[in-house]
Amino acid sequence: MSIFVVIQRPGAPRGLPTNVQITRWLAHAVGQERSGASLTVRIVDRQEAAALNARWRGKAGPTNVLSFPVTGLAAIAPELLGDIVLCAPVLKAEAKAQHKTIAAHCAHLLVHGALHLLGYDHEQDDEAARMEARERQLLAQLAFSDPYLERSTR
Repeated sequence: MSIFVVIQRPGAPRGLPTNVQITRWLAHAVGQERSGASLTVRIVDRQEAAALNARWRGKAGPTNVLSFPVTGLAAIAPELLGDIVLCAPVLKAEAKAQHKTIAAHCAHLLVHGALHLLGYDHEQDDEAARMEARERQLLAQLAFSDPYLERSTR
């Protein structure tokens, strides 16, 4: 279950899980399906998240997590999965609003982003059910509660 994770923290956002925690969560989520994989996590502010969301998704404003899977390089760099971008202020605000710890919400967003890099999606109901079930399973194995159950009861 070994993977290689590069973590970029421009502006050094405070109050987030450590690089060791982030790497452990991603190794668990990704390593079961793609041992030896490589990915980057970038933790950004609202401005950068909004710019990326507008450019790549055509949506205004920042979002909590974006995933950018690597495509077309499987023949020459099969270990490259892609990038996950987390917006620290949005992550913190959502955790507070949902009465979750920052660690629990961060782990959920990272697992969610990692599953996108592995090809999971939630555009159709059946895909969403499959992806959410896998998220629940992985988070439970990491000792985090069901993020969807918590959201639906608040």
